[in-house]
Amino acid sequence: MASISLNTLFLLRPDSSLSDLESRTRYDPSEVEPRIVERWHESGLFHPTPAGSPDENYSIAIPLPNVTGVLHMGHALNDSIQDCLIRFQRIRGQRTKWILGTDHAGIATQTQVERALVAEGTSKEELGRELFVERVWRWRDDYGGQIIEQLKRLGCSLDYDDERFTLDDAYARAVRDVFVDLFEKGYIYRDRYMVNWDPGSRSAISDLEVTEHAVTDTLYYIEYPLSASDGAVTVATVRPETMLADTAVAVNPADPRYEGLVGQTAILPLVGRELPIIADDYVKPEFGTGALKITPGHDLNDFEIGRRHGLDQISVIGEDELITDEAPERFVGLTVEEARRAVIAELNEQGLIAQTEPYTHDVPFSERSGERIEPLVSLQWFMRMDDLARPAIDVVNRDQVRFWPESYRRVYLNWMENIRPWCISRQLWWGHRIPVWYRGEETYVGTSAPEGEGWERDPDVLDTWFSSALFPFAALGWPEPTDQLKAFYPTNALVTGREIVFLWVARMIMMGLEFLDQIPFSDVYVHAIIHAPDGRRMSKSLGTGVDPLALIEGGPRPSAFEAGGAFPAYGADAVRWGMLAMSSTQDVNFSEERIAQGLALVNKLWNAARLVLLGIGPDAHAAPAASRIEDRWIVSRLARAKAEVERRIADYDFAHVAFTLYDFIYAELCDWYLELVKPRLRAGEPELGSTLLHVLTETLAMAHPVIPFVTEEVYRYVPGSEGLLAGGIESHPDQIDEQAEAAIARMIDAVQALRAWRDFAGVKAAAILPGRLAADGYDETREQLARMARMSFTSDGAEPVSAVAIPGGTIELLRSPDLDLEAIERKRASRRASLQKEIERIEGKLGNPEFVSKAPAHVVDAERAKLAALLEELESL
Repeated sequence: MASISLNTLFLLRPDSSLSDLESRTRYDPSEVEPRIVERWHESGLFHPTPAGSPDENYSIAIPLPNVTGVLHMGHALNDSIQDCLIRFQRIRGQRTKWILGTDHAGIATQTQVERALVAEGTSKEELGRELFVERVWRWRDDYGGQIIEQLKRLGCSLDYDDERFTLDDAYARAVRDVFVDLFEKGYIYRDRYMVNWDPGSRSAISDLEVTEHAVTDTLYYIEYPLSASDGAVTVATVRPETMLADTAVAVNPADPRYEGLVGQTAILPLVGRELPIIADDYVKPEFGTGALKITPGHDLNDFEIGRRHGLDQISVIGEDELITDEAPERFVGLTVEEARRAVIAELNEQGLIAQTEPYTHDVPFSERSGERIEPLVSLQWFMRMDDLARPAIDVVNRDQVRFWPESYRRVYLNWMENIRPWCISRQLWWGHRIPVWYRGEETYVGTSAPEGEGWERDPDVLDTWFSSALFPFAALGWPEPTDQLKAFYPTNALVTGREIVFLWVARMIMMGLEFLDQIPFSDVYVHAIIHAPDGRRMSKSLGTGVDPLALIEGGPRPSAFEAGGAFPAYGADAVRWGMLAMSSTQDVNFSEERIAQGLALVNKLWNAARLVLLGIGPDAHAAPAASRIEDRWIVSRLARAKAEVERRIADYDFAHVAFTLYDFIYAELCDWYLELVKPRLRAGEPELGSTLLHVLTETLAMAHPVIPFVTEEVYRYVPGSEGLLAGGIESHPDQIDEQAEAAIARMIDAVQALRAWRDFAGVKAAAILPGRLAADGYDETREQLARMARMSFTSDGAEPVSAVAIPGGTIELLRSPDLDLEAIERKRASRRASLQKEIERIEGKLGNPEFVSKAPAHVVDAERAKLAALLEELESL
């Protein structure tokens, strides 16, 4: 597939005749968009030849979609934003690369294949590791490309010819090199430590993959008899089964209730082990009785207390969620739930449960499996992060990496400044296997297997986020000094959701600085999360999840949606515009109305383009030959819109990008300018043709990053050009005409005032009313005002029957058979009475000192603004 020269084409070559356009009265995205997707990918436009330096080019690395994934609304928003950035820079003439890859997604992918095996009546254990991994690779080949095809359908201009997968051979080499290098530098080590054990995936997971939910448990008050006296110390716990692994009882040293007990021992019920009573500042006197059972093997805080006091670590819950042989024999082999019931029963029999009460607290759960986390002491591989974090903190403090919105800068820094060791090993079969081998007491760490017999490889794999942290440079061929790496690293921007700022963004910055001595990107844009229309999270199980493909191609609405039925086929452009219009720094609720608004914009642009192209003919040449005031106005407004789009994109303010396009195309270009010039267009005025073609082609370039399909399709019919030239989206301040803008704005206000009066008076739409223009500032727009407002201006000295206030004066309306003066007066009197009544009500409210002093300031201000508007309307009547 050939690459296209950056200096030649930015949109595809025009290839259609105007006779074809004349027959296409309706724009059909379901026909147009798939056809254009194919043309884009045949063109090679998205696969740049690597050349130049990163300063000359523009690149973005996609947040890696899981190989198991399908497109959801988060992707639709995230990828619409990224594609807007990429297309904006491409059409400005920059060599652009949107780096594409998919993540092997260790836990998620292994879980899906395991479920398939269970449905077949087998399991991964029956297959064995080698055959299971082969099965996952086959599954990936069969199903792994689904999200890539969906990204194409959304119109994402990714480099599909250079797609990476995080388990490809070249990528795996980069992962091994990084692991070995970090091990040799002392960052990676193996240790027995407290980890978050996920019973669902039967693997350790990192702190960042844990989420907390409020849970109401039973709090048991258990009496531990004192060894040296008849008394007891009472502890409170929600997990009585873990008492089998207790190694101490702790109290706060400042708690006067236990002054005489510190240094003594208590007897552990059901086990008989003597437990020292220790003092530790961690203990909260207000919790329970102020005495805390210490279980270093099954609680992180207890683990740290145990290390401070030299306590044993006993593990009575195994990785299989069964009670181990470190517990009394009668409990061995029970599940955790069975052990809990058995422990409670024995304690009750012995009269050692003093009381119980409900207790609501935050409990950790796995984001991966949804299971409740089991804290376990386990032999795992860890990565020390503090030294790696320091330079990654510095680049943010020095604004070399900037966060948008800026509030995430502090969020990032707070986490980095308190960073903990990262557990990087996972007890899975699918993933990057840790490059460590053992033979007896020997350990070998290397990028390839050791020579000799008797070596056994570590069975664990690396956390998926370890390999994805390398993506911006590993995807470009590192550790080889490839042309791609030289041209496109570092990248320019990263677009992401807040949920992976720590999991991925921070780690990419650390790895980029450590291995290339360069930041991986300069800007991090953290976008909002889109919720269901009712504010709930989007979820298939809740019936609130919206499928972007259902919006694009037409499909069922989620069951929780009030409207029910199916979405119309809005098309990808409408979805993209709607996503950007909904984007914000705050979470937002999904709005189908925004998608519909996007489709309305697409149709408006298509119809406007047909009007222009069929009106000017095939021989027109684009040039801003603006001698008439309305021509100077639209060229000026276009220049302002382009400057605003450029500014808003630079500020990552995509909602304003979307609405700037909408306001210019829908209102200024279509509703006003094209209506103003229709008589000239029908007359075949050559100068108008040049201006119209200039405005149309510049508008297509400006809108293309947001709605690429319709702009591409329209451009097929644009005469006189091989393609949109570089720089077509750049603003031209010299084209701004303040005088023309003021004159046309004044005319528009006048037309709107007259139209409102006509509606009020019930004048027929086709009626042309006689009147006198008694206002200043309309020397260049008198003709346009008369036509747009359906007026016939005269210097007749007849007595006016009514008047309409407009900027600079009034329009005096003369007697006409189209005016029912009595009916108008009745309406005016009725409206005047209604206004006076409402004015009296608001004046009474604002005259009440208690209301003015006690109501919120914005409420008082709103009432004052409403009063001013009502008084103004009354005066105009």
